[in-house]
Amino acid sequence: MARIAILVHDRVEDDEFTFPLYYFKWRGHEVVVASPLDEFGSKHGCRKWRPDVKTSDLRASDFDACIIPGGYSPDKLRLDEHTLKFVREMLMAGKVVAAICHGPQVLISAKVVSGRKLTSARQVRDDLVNAGAEWVDEPVVVDGNLITSRYPIDLPGFVEAIERALTQ
Repeated sequence: MARIAILVHDRVEDDEFTFPLYYFKWRGHEVVVASPLDEFGSKHGCRKWRPDVKTSDLRASDFDACIIPGGYSPDKLRLDEHTLKFVREMLMAGKVVAAICHGPQVLISAKVVSGRKLTSARQVRDDLVNAGAEWVDEPVVVDGNLITSRYPIDLPGFVEAIERALTQ
């Protein structure tokens, strides 16, 4: 089974965090929640969480995939150099990197979107295009080892695409 890191900061979108968290645990994968914070909250204030590890402790060699949920979390997470380094290393190693909704903001700051085809929440479209990405309005986009999705309604297809990529 795969080892998957979910990268989060405060005010993470509830469904985009918990749906993959529980889906991949249910499928038998090891899921590790990583954050630069000691505690983070959900966007809708439903719950406080403690990460399993700090982003400073992440090593791409220890994981098969990483997931970046949306909400307000990515706008803060993109300022964490440990997160950006981890995402770059994961992509360079050919490992699965997945981001949904506002999650691609982290990919922009990691400078890994130029020449890639992605989707996101529409609010991130111009930022992706300005960073050199091809943006499309589709529920799930797979570009090599990079998987992106738009909104919580797209979560079933998003996790299925990640699962397929992990079993190839």
